[in-house]
Amino acid sequence: MSTCFWTAVLCAPAGRSLPWSLKKRVTTGFAKKWGQVHSLMSTQTIRHPRYYEDHLALAAASTGPAWLNDLRAAGWERFNEIGFPTARRGNERWKYTAVAPIARVNFAYPFLTTESAENTEIDFGFSTVSALSAFNGDEDKIRQNLGSLAPLDDDGFTALNTAFLRDVAIVRVPDNSDAPVAVCVNHRGLSDMDGEQRYARHPRTLILAGRNANLTVVETYTGPAGPRYFTNAVTEIVVCEGAQVDHYRLLNESPGAYHVGTTRVRQERDSSFSSASFALGTALARNDFAVKLDGPGAFCSLNGLYYTGQGQHIDNLISIDHAQPHCTSRLNYKGILDGDSRAVFGGEVMVRRNAQKSDAQQSDKNLLLSEDAEVDSKPSLMIYADDVQCSHGATAGQIDAQTLFYLRSRGLDLETASRMLVQAFAREIVDAVKPETLRNYLESLFDRSIAVKSLPVAFV
Repeated sequence: MSTCFWTAVLCAPAGRSLPWSLKKRVTTGFAKKWGQVHSLMSTQTIRHPRYYEDHLALAAASTGPAWLNDLRAAGWERFNEIGFPTARRGNERWKYTAVAPIARVNFAYPFLTTESAENTEIDFGFSTVSALSAFNGDEDKIRQNLGSLAPLDDDGFTALNTAFLRDVAIVRVPDNSDAPVAVCVNHRGLSDMDGEQRYARHPRTLILAGRNANLTVVETYTGPAGPRYFTNAVTEIVVCEGAQVDHYRLLNESPGAYHVGTTRVRQERDSSFSSASFALGTALARNDFAVKLDGPGAFCSLNGLYYTGQGQHIDNLISIDHAQPHCTSRLNYKGILDGDSRAVFGGEVMVRRNAQKSDAQQSDKNLLLSEDAEVDSKPSLMIYADDVQCSHGATAGQIDAQTLFYLRSRGLDLETASRMLVQAFAREIVDAVKPETLRNYLESLFDRSIAVKSLPVAFV
């Protein structure tokens, strides 16, 4: 297998471990050095002092290019201006998800070198790209694309990620590459921190698929069970003309972790982008995924599968923008909810006025294993063209009683029969995964995670 990629980190030199105590870093000399960059901030109220101190310390330690420092400064200014989103009236994007558990905690920023980062062994047989490695990429390409799809105006989380822009995993496949490329990008939480220490990490991934390229990329987000931490991830993906990208996103973090993931994709003419997102484990998770079909003939398929247990909350906001004619999109998400967990699904498909001959299909299906589980589903279509084929639908229900009775009449006990039906519900999404090693891993992971124990009394 031939691989073509660069990995990049814009950070302090390797071997330099920065202290957890950051107040010593914010000195008079530092303020003088960075006075021009942060002159606007000096007249503002600092709403999140701990984040501000960490941001200043990161800027002081950075040896990256000036444009990166400017981008970080702009990210902080925007975050300090708008802060974290709230579930206030009129804010439909965050109507059902409160981020107070994240906003009220002063998460520390761990300054780590390459050597102190822990690597995950998950690679599925692909080439592995770590977000902690030496910077040796094409700086012009990075500067041109970094932040182009995830602007600071998106929301406070994108701005905060940009303010702490340090570790960047970059996957770039040149135009007209002869061989398919398969890459795994791993983002793993820290296991060597004090169990009482609450920390934040802000991973950034940039994926550039050149013209007629063929790329498979897997993003994994994992973490230890001990510390309570916050992951604020941003991924930008550019799919050039005629390129084909298969993208997989696996979220399997600590039960006490918080995760906000923002993914932005832009497709050019006759390109193909297929993505499957898998999530389980976290206390609170948000998956904000948006695709812009920016060239005629573009195709995208977005699939998702998640499982939530006791007390967990997951929010999937999926947006597809048909900006050009003759484009096709498929959106298919499935959720399995147990205990008193809650899920939110927002599917937004826009067909612009000039996007004639668009074909958009959207589906959200949810299986409730508990009477206390709750799902809020809101699929929507915004159509401004008159020659289109569009549909959307959402369902939520429990295990079918008749089917369950049939299986039990064949000698299966309640739990075994229920588990078989739940696995069959999930298998549609898992079976569509192309890499066999990844598909087998996901099958095993979900089979182990789903514990059918809280069935409604009517089924017993």
